[in-house]
Amino acid sequence: MRLTLRAVGGLILGLLLVTGCRQSNKAVPADSKSAGQWDAGASGLKTYPIRGKIVSVDAAKGMVMLDHEAIPGFMDAMTMPYKLKDASVASTLHPGDRITAKVLVRETADGDEDMRLDEIVVTAQTRPSFKPAGEVHIPTAGDVVPNFKLVNQDGQTIHLAQFKGRVLLLTFVYTRCPLPDYCIRMSRNFAQIDKALASDAGLYAKTHLLTVSFDPTRDTPAVLKRYGETYIGEDSAARFAHWDFAAPSGRELDAMTHFFDVGISSGDGGLLNHSMSTALIGKDGKLRAWYATNEWTPAEVLAAMKSAAAA
Repeated sequence: MRLTLRAVGGLILGLLLVTGCRQSNKAVPADSKSAGQWDAGASGLKTYPIRGKIVSVDAAKGMVMLDHEAIPGFMDAMTMPYKLKDASVASTLHPGDRITAKVLVRETADGDEDMRLDEIVVTAQTRPSFKPAGEVHIPTAGDVVPNFKLVNQDGQTIHLAQFKGRVLLLTFVYTRCPLPDYCIRMSRNFAQIDKALASDAGLYAKTHLLTVSFDPTRDTPAVLKRYGETYIGEDSAARFAHWDFAAPSGRELDAMTHFFDVGISSGDGGLLNHSMSTALIGKDGKLRAWYATNEWTPAEVLAAMKSAAAA
């Protein structure tokens, strides 16, 4: 699945975004004469995944200075400037943002390599309070969370409104994610939180966990159930009553990922590039906290949940 750039808003891989939807699929090269040379399948065009931290942004030239990791099979780790395939994306990026993207490379007539960054996704923001104009929604404390509808691991339709009166912690994953610091980390964190909450019957009754998949085609109820059992552990049947694994579909999926600023793009080998987004919703159905990266800890969020439950 591919979404248009929503912005650098708040986030999880490949040419990804961990914290809002900020990918672009537009083909608007800085040099209009080269239009088509950067399109998928163009002759001589090579593509590599890249991950790094933005050092500076030149919006006027549609360029960024990127301190990036080694690109296997292409180049060592280094800091260098890159033009953007869609120059307008530069206005949504900021020094300090961590991104994943695709490097498009083509050989010029004189034998040099011309490169562009495409499908940029912000995995961690340096300015989570930045709110660009347009259609972007940056989750903010006090926001009323819409009554999104999903289908859970038991094939049952659930609505967010049904959790009013309890503190709801939700995050976004997809079950095929192979990266230990992204979906796997989120699920492990939730498992720790679920176990800690279970040790306090009163607190357990006042809270609920929800893991949302943004890959509903593959993450069917049966798949979500098997996935959930690996993290819930013993007595999973009873524990699903406190921790749902579910997926929205169609327009509901688009609306939900937009509201929680989740960016998603297709990656190599059928995998998905995505940003991170974890939200804490109060008993009144309003957003209390939003975590746009994978850097939060179970202890930190557990403390926030206890505070929300006591409110």
